[in-house]
Amino acid sequence: QVQLVESGGGLVQPGGSLRLSCAASVSIFGLRYVGWYRQAPGKQRELVATITTGGNTNYADSVKGRFTISRDSAGNTVYLQMNSLKPEDTAVYFCNAQNLAMFNYWGQGTQVTVSS
Repeated sequence: QVQLVESGGGLVQPGGSLRLSCAASVSIFGLRYVGWYRQAPGKQRELVATITTGGNTNYADSVKGRFTISRDSAGNTVYLQMNSLKPEDTAVYFCNAQNLAMFNYWGQGTQVTVSS
């Protein structure tokens, strides 16, 4: 069982920055990958970024160059640094992890609102 707890969401003006954190109950080095997804009202949940055990990263085209996914050296927390935020980035952001058996775990989500 993997528990994921997100934090760091909030209200920010367009052009601002936020850093989301995802604390895992297990070492993320034992997982296939950890990622961030988001879901805006009335829309499907979409991939934002992932980072694999080997450190390879992947980003949605809409956030490339603005968002950065990273992890701490202890292997318990994954971060999503979000810069140059736009109103269309407003959504609930979810942390996701997949174990070696390809089972997916989800956090409870954290709200990000970009508005002036």
